[in-house]
Amino acid sequence: SMCLKILTGEGNMDQALLRFLLTGPTKDVKDGKQKPADATWLDDKMWNEVLTLSQYPAFQGVEDAIIADHAAWKTIYDEPEAHEVPLPGEWNEKLTVFQKTVFLRTLRLDKVTAAIINFVISEMTQKFVEPPAFDIALSYNDATKLTPLIFILSPGSDPVGELLIFAGNMGMDNKFDSVSLGQGQGPKASQMVQTGMATGGWVLLANCHLFTSWMPELERICEQFNPEEMHQDFRLWLTSMPTQQFPAMVLQNGVKMTNEPPKGLRANLMNSFLKMDDATLRDCKDANAFRRLVFGFCFFHAACQERRKYGPIGWNIPYSFTNEDLTTCRRQLKYFLDESVGGQIPYKVLQYLGAAINYGGRITDAQDKRLANTMIKVYVCEDSVVTEGYKFSESGLYYVSAGETQEEILDFIRGFPLTPKPEAFGMHSNCDISCAQNESMALLENILSMGGSAGGGGGGGGDSKEDVMGTVAAELLQLTPKPFDFVEVEERFPTLYEESTNTVIKQEVIRYNRLLKVMIATLPQFQKALKGLVTMTEELESMGNAFFTNQVPENFEKKGY
Repeated sequence: SMCLKILTGEGNMDQALLRFLLTGPTKDVKDGKQKPADATWLDDKMWNEVLTLSQYPAFQGVEDAIIADHAAWKTIYDEPEAHEVPLPGEWNEKLTVFQKTVFLRTLRLDKVTAAIINFVISEMTQKFVEPPAFDIALSYNDATKLTPLIFILSPGSDPVGELLIFAGNMGMDNKFDSVSLGQGQGPKASQMVQTGMATGGWVLLANCHLFTSWMPELERICEQFNPEEMHQDFRLWLTSMPTQQFPAMVLQNGVKMTNEPPKGLRANLMNSFLKMDDATLRDCKDANAFRRLVFGFCFFHAACQERRKYGPIGWNIPYSFTNEDLTTCRRQLKYFLDESVGGQIPYKVLQYLGAAINYGGRITDAQDKRLANTMIKVYVCEDSVVTEGYKFSESGLYYVSAGETQEEILDFIRGFPLTPKPEAFGMHSNCDISCAQNESMALLENILSMGGSAGGGGGGGGDSKEDVMGTVAAELLQLTPKPFDFVEVEERFPTLYEESTNTVIKQEVIRYNRLLKVMIATLPQFQKALKGLVTMTEELESMGNAFFTNQVPENFEKKGY
């Protein structure tokens, strides 16, 4: 989104094409050319997107090129890494990187995310697509005694452990108090804050979302902060899941942080090793085996987290594994290596502790337990220690690092692909298709929600935003049927004990009629509002914006199902 804003500000972004990338076509092209009869791989939805795209100046004639030689274009459809495949004929030189990304949406939506990453790299360098490591010190330096530091929690993240380590590094471990908020903890929390302000201590109020009734009191305490009565070293730390009840004033004035599990295998491994300095990697009797097995545990940890994005194919239940699970495995590994006699490494013990206890303690499904036990035997085993270049996957891209320092290991990890294939986690490549499509759609929707196409043109003919909204509203109104006659439905599907389906049908008719009545009532009103005949209410404006961005209006969604 930042890249798009910069290019838009410089006048280097085609807003009409950007809108197509984010929303896709808003209607079917009825007068377009027919797709090749023998191009069975090209479905109607894809062809409609191609025809819509051909209406834009940069893509005029692309449908003729596909009709003329659809076999050449089928390569893009078949290739696993479609975003790396050059376009046939003159189109590869004719189109820019961004335009190629837009075209990729028509044939391979699942590779749009990878193409967008390549686009950002080409415009802003690679560091802008690599998530930075979580660093409490940076946020701490931005805060003052008057500024709360707020951790926004997410599944699979727990910043308290890192906060305790940071407090120790800052010499505040003896002046650190914490309380997990809940029923009856309000007076204790208030007293902690008052004591901390007087003595210069740090106070952690954890899980604010679990004590929403106390949030007004928290807002009052923060409003009454007086710099003349507060110790210079005082800091207030808060943790909370996203909630509507969190005080807006505290949120606006505070330093916000989030520590979501890194997205991507490479980013996850980078994050794990950035928390281990050279002293940690050497602090073991058998340092070489320790580093190699730690790498195996880190890979296992990353694989466990990354498999969640594949839904039930990855895990039957999406478990919230945390960095503390990995830290526990590392400490246990150090203990067993230090206590080992004659260099004997208890691999089975390490595997059992990791898969069945540290990570297995969160796993409830029997098949998931079996999966964890199988996975860890690949990453934490004798071969990973004694076999140089031991491979973690069939591709051979992933293997144990031979680095001895943190920087050497990080450099090794930087050589991994930005977007790993499913085989890295022991999965078939086909399972990536639906997952990648969902990721691409989620990315486009997020860009859209951040105002990615707030301005710009509409359709290929250069229609304005109002024209697009009016056209969509008119087409919807024309296609909207009349509500069902419930009396007729009652006669045709009477309520009978022997025909339970009839009851379900009538319930569905009632719901469907509610939606139809809202559409019939609001669509003409919206058309009048566009012409200035009636007031454009907030509901109508929201409905129009949804039409423009090819989404379901909120007032329709409330009545739909």
